[in-house]
Amino acid sequence: MDARYTHTNLVARDWRRLAAFYEELFGCVPVPPERDLSGEWLSRATGVTDAAIRGVHLRLPGYGDDGPTLEIFQYSEVVGCACPAANRQGYGHIAFAVNDVAAAAGEVVRYGGSLIGEVVTRDMPGIGVLVFAYAADPEGNIIELQQWSGEPDSDSGEVPWDD
Repeated sequence: MDARYTHTNLVARDWRRLAAFYEELFGCVPVPPERDLSGEWLSRATGVTDAAIRGVHLRLPGYGDDGPTLEIFQYSEVVGCACPAANRQGYGHIAFAVNDVAAAAGEVVRYGGSLIGEVVTRDMPGIGVLVFAYAADPEGNIIELQQWSGEPDSDSGEVPWDD
């Protein structure tokens, strides 16, 4: 199989509000057009009866015009779920590298999100120093804010543990 990562979907209660949060706070950029999808073909593909979706793709920062997107969609009928938790089975969080974790955590709160835990600094011997915190967007989806300093893995040029 020849595969390439393209996007992650986030189902929202209010797609416009959630998209604005990611645009304003993290610098995500809308990739036109806005989506307004419905029809029998969509119901067949999603398994959702009478599926109707509105939303947008947001280009994630740091990867240029061809980088992956965060697809924020709102179905005409949204099924609620239990509150997100870091240890809940399934997709857990989205992570952003930032220059100042404490400041970024404050901005998450200022833009309508919340802080889940504390800002923690951890020396990872042989890897570097990690400063990170878990926060949540306005709809409760978990965001990891992280900052690495020190030496990256000498073989790959990347930090071996980045989320």
